[in-house]
Amino acid sequence: MKKDFILNNKLNTSAFEDSLKLISESRYILIVTHVSPDADTISSALALSSYFHENKINHKVFNVDLSDVPKRLDFLAHFTKMIQKFPKSYDLIITVDCGARSRLGFEIPENMKVINFDHHKSNDKFGTINLLDINKASTAEIVYDFFKFNGLYISKNAATCLYVGIYEDSLAFTSARCDESTYEKINFLVKCGADASGIASNLLRRDSLAKYRIMPKILESLELHDEGKVASIYAEEIWFKQSGALMHETEEVLDMIFSIAVVKIAVYLRIVNNKVRISLRSKGNIDVSLIASKFNGGGHFNASGCIIETKDLQKAKNIIIKEICEK
Repeated sequence: MKKDFILNNKLNTSAFEDSLKLISESRYILIVTHVSPDADTISSALALSSYFHENKINHKVFNVDLSDVPKRLDFLAHFTKMIQKFPKSYDLIITVDCGARSRLGFEIPENMKVINFDHHKSNDKFGTINLLDINKASTAEIVYDFFKFNGLYISKNAATCLYVGIYEDSLAFTSARCDESTYEKINFLVKCGADASGIASNLLRRDSLAKYRIMPKILESLELHDEGKVASIYAEEIWFKQSGALMHETEEVLDMIFSIAVVKIAVYLRIVNNKVRISLRSKGNIDVSLIASKFNGGGHFNASGCIIETKDLQKAKNIIIKEICEK
């Protein structure tokens, strides 16, 4: 039977106990990270994986395409143990940071039990148990709460993973959803062994040369709309081939144009699997998830995404800019 534990957008903590019971009853667990994975989904998965390894719980961490996983996260424990081929059998799926079924990259087997850890407003509650809290800045915070409310030991490896997820998805603690409890969690994770300085070095000081070859090209595509309130950039497929850069290495360029004072909404377009993927960021009370939902996308109030079914970047840009400017 499906269970939702959401009361007024806040997570009912009895869900954590029920989830642990379901985990203890399972023989083999598949932890699933979302397509085009970011640090929050990977680190949340690897935090759970660390606990499972330490307690001899049979499991694997899965992503549909490991070539898309950010390599700068390779300092996290069990990073190299992730798989992209399904194991022969499993009786429980745990999804982390997957805002919708479509973000899994595969169809969930019929009658499969699913624990759904997430913080996206657009989550469609596809789990058997849905651990959803849209007030959290990251899914890693919800995984942290799962550990704490169940009295589970947080090892140095798990603490490092959780710290990374919270740090990255809160945009280095600048998200409006960061509150006192976020900093309390970070403080506790440091006490558990997370090395804040070492993590920062691993995340911020290991860029590839390829990244700096493609970034100027993307920045040259910058265009302002609606008297500068909306900024758009795009990345051509050929630029990735010419530079050798990976898709995830360019994500921070969106934050760069978002930092322009006059800009209220920032848009980044690139081609993935012959479709245009769009990332949206907004300031203040502008809900970009409503814009993304027009194209079957979603996400958060100030950070969302969607896909437009075309390979033409300019066409997609015109469509999304028109939708934004008409709001």
